[in-house]
Amino acid sequence: MHIDLTLEKTTRAASRATPRTPWLPLLSALMELAGGKAELLRHAERNWASVTFCGTRHTIVLAFTGAEAVAAGEALIAALPDHEFAIPRQLVADAAVVAVEHLLLPEPRLEVTAELLLLEDA
Repeated sequence: MHIDLTLEKTTRAASRATPRTPWLPLLSALMELAGGKAELLRHAERNWASVTFCGTRHTIVLAFTGAEAVAAGEALIAALPDHEFAIPRQLVADAAVVAVEHLLLPEPRLEVTAELLLLEDA
């Protein structure tokens, strides 16, 4: 049996040639800040620029299900604005929770929408 790996090799080569955005290290840092209790619902990224800086704006929606997870979500809400992120070649210029939704039934659930502005650190 012969398996053609040409597409896989081409995809890997293209991904190395494409500049990488910081979404994965950012998401990893957020999940760590959430104590590993969050579920990623959505992530959106768009380019951002001013006269002197360029970077990306990220909107991330996380869900916390169960009492222990909701407590971790509330801790994330409190910690996010002042958290010092360590993302290579990026500065987190702004991190804010822009929406929160609490549900009690059928079990406690918290959805948190956060927006983060990352600037390229040359």
